[in-house]
Amino acid sequence: MSRTVILLLDSFGIGYAHDAAAYGDKGADTLGHISEWLAKNPRSEGGEVRPLQLPHLAERGLEAAAVLSRGEKLAAPLGAAHTIGAYTYAQEVSKGKDTLSGHWEISGVPVTFDWGYFPNVPHCFPQELVAALIEKGKLPGVLGECHASGTEIIKELGEEHIRSGKPIIYTSADSVLQIAAHEEAFGLERLYELCKIAYELVRPYNIARIIARPFVGTCAADFTRTTNRHDYAVPAPEATLLDKMVAAGGSVYAVGKIADIFAHRGITKHYAAGGLDKLVEATKQAVSEAPDNTIVFTNFVDFDSSYGHRRDIQGYGEALEYFDSRLPEITALLKPEDLLLLTADHGNDPSWTGTDHTREKIPVLFSGAGVECKELPPLATFADIGATIAKFMGIEKTFTGEPVKL
Repeated sequence: MSRTVILLLDSFGIGYAHDAAAYGDKGADTLGHISEWLAKNPRSEGGEVRPLQLPHLAERGLEAAAVLSRGEKLAAPLGAAHTIGAYTYAQEVSKGKDTLSGHWEISGVPVTFDWGYFPNVPHCFPQELVAALIEKGKLPGVLGECHASGTEIIKELGEEHIRSGKPIIYTSADSVLQIAAHEEAFGLERLYELCKIAYELVRPYNIARIIARPFVGTCAADFTRTTNRHDYAVPAPEATLLDKMVAAGGSVYAVGKIADIFAHRGITKHYAAGGLDKLVEATKQAVSEAPDNTIVFTNFVDFDSSYGHRRDIQGYGEALEYFDSRLPEITALLKPEDLLLLTADHGNDPSWTGTDHTREKIPVLFSGAGVECKELPPLATFADIGATIAKFMGIEKTFTGEPVKL
């Protein structure tokens, strides 16, 4: 029996979506702008200009999908012609441009309702919410209470947090409340418990996620967020592709933050990992261990968290090249009857204004399992991806979406 391996490059958009103007993102283009920047700028002081090179992704149709999505060529060829599998792009119909919406829609459950958001003003959280968090968490108070970059607010308030014992709470343009605390001074388990309290408290506000953001270090100069991040997400309102896979007697092996994104529902086995290198290794382990009739699903979060949000164009490009260089290690573990999908969940153009996600189309690159080498029609919803996988795996159709012929 067959397996499906989904490798999701978090935030890897390939051109602004048809409705991007409504989100302030018309013109955003994660891949296009990275390619353009690297084609013009030296990677280090006095170094040579070296265009973006992604030969293994390109041979699976990435460059062709980008041209289809953008309507024009990239600034420089990615290094290989399309020779393997079927390619296209997909548009999102969910409201918002956040992680949960993108993943849920891929799995056949678009977000048709409005998430709750906190306004971009000082003291952005309702004071009754903050007061309840302080009381139930037995806290001396909180710091932050604003929209912020996670790395910057830790530098700004981390030392005061250690001195006072007050955790740092902040948000972004996403439907999220994040809590940062020092792993040793505050305690990792205490941070997790506080996030569980916050998860219950934000229910009336329709917030999608609480995120624990632990960090270590002795001062602002060396504070570093750790890989012990944990997301507390609301469950999808309908059965997802993952739920249907498990209900049909199959398995879902989740790597990285996939289990958190789906509220640990429809998950058979979870491989905790953080950092591109460790996520590649965990994916290889999952594929090696996965029996027939299994979906292996990895989220490569670093593209989003380490480079997109930090507006690090060069870092994003070099991370893509690193992933591309290691992709053959994963594909070498696939069986002839396995299906491979390379995709994303939204954009996060590192050249864009602000530090938030960008509303973009995503690449859809299918290969393996006898997939023809061809261009697929553009997908009107991410849900068509889940429907295609459901049909391939021989399980019940997803809540919405139509399968494409591979």
